Amino acid sequence: MRTTPTAATIPAVDGEPLDDRYHRIRRITEALCTPLQAEDCVVQTMANVSPTKWHLAHTTWFFETFVLANVLPDYRVYHPKFRYLFNSYYNAVGEQFPRPERGWLTRPGIDEIRKYRGHVDEHVRELLATAAPTTLHTFTPLIELGLRHEQQHQELILTDIKHVFSCSPLDPVYRDRPVDEPIDASPARWHRYSGGMHRIGHDGTGFAYDNERPRHETYVRSFDLASRLVTNGEYRAFIDDGGYERPAHWFSDGWHAVQSNGWKAPLYWRNDGDRPTAMTLAGPRPINEAEPVCHVSYYEADAYARWAGVRLPTETEWEIAADTRPIEGNFVEVGRLHPAPTSSDTGAPSQMFGDVWEWTASPYIAYPGYRPPQDATGEYNAKFMCNQIVLRGGSCVTPRDSIRSTYRNFFQPDARWQFSGIRLARDLT
Repeated sequence: MRTTPTAATIPAVDGEPLDDRYHRIRRITEALCTPLQAEDCVVQTMANVSPTKWHLAHTTWFFETFVLANVLPDYRVYHPKFRYLFNSYYNAVGEQFPRPERGWLTRPGIDEIRKYRGHVDEHVRELLATAAPTTLHTFTPLIELGLRHEQQHQELILTDIKHVFSCSPLDPVYRDRPVDEPIDASPARWHRYSGGMHRIGHDGTGFAYDNERPRHETYVRSFDLASRLVTNGEYRAFIDDGGYERPAHWFSDGWHAVQSNGWKAPLYWRNDGDRPTAMTLAGPRPINEAEPVCHVSYYEADAYARWAGVRLPTETEWEIAADTRPIEGNFVEVGRLHPAPTSSDTGAPSQMFGDVWEWTASPYIAYPGYRPPQDATGEYNAKFMCNQIVLRGGSCVTPRDSIRSTYRNFFQPDARWQFSGIRLARDLT
């Protein structure tokens, strides 16, 4: 016998009832697609970019596969082949359609995928309205994981469509915004942090991904951290000084990437006559010297730091500094969808959250004592703990309520299409 939950029995996440949270986040995903035409949603411009419609379907597949099919004994999947088409990398679930070929799929169309989303949403709504309280509390963590997963794909919808639009000679605009007035960036300062034993990692209060745990002690030497992010103007000085022409600044793999790919500047920078521009989600814009440099790889970030005579922070150092800062900044909710310059000096590091994901010097590996979940969701993070570098802090297209000081993002060192930038650190002499 099923009991109908009351408002008091429906679980809450961060004070928000789970059913409200579910539908709010699902609506945000749809809203992000409003400026797009159907043709925009099909294109895949490189292997790392997925078509918008694939993001819409895959986030729905997650709830159908891991929640509905496991909780509702009489649930019938929307389409039997969607299990294969929209499985990203979960080997425990079955085979996956090849990632580099997602742009080949003209069917299902965007209208059919929206029907798929509606079908799954209707069943999740029914589940939340009719499940017994004990059942609700059992699958709440899985729904919350699915919602955090969808927020990650909200960010990817924007990063991926930016790459798609950058490949069009028409320079499409996702969302227009006024051209910024030039300002001078605040002088970069150094903030000192004491060495010794520090505790990092998530403490278990509220949501966190498994790769953020367990909280543990680690030793660091005293270090300095830059008060703000590296700007376009500062990075241009690196370029003008032959930064992309001198192998001494680069890791061997990084120099190979420069040579093989013909890198001469950050991704999306263009030489348009006398005033260079960068492709943005508002179309091509003049490069603002005071804005944080963006769309650089780990190799470029490290080469710049070497050229500057300093280094990138480790993720431990970054978390020590960020743990004392409020989670405020230029997130997707601001609507700018582009890094913003800072002209303030508050006496503490700024731009720790939002604007750009900050490359660290740390490889993405497990924390001491880490154990991945034993079900299929154990593949969510653990299988990527090889050949990846950690980034911290979120970006201008990251949802604000998805970020924590312990959040560990990770990408391969040559990745440039993400909103990734640079903060510097240095050892004490």
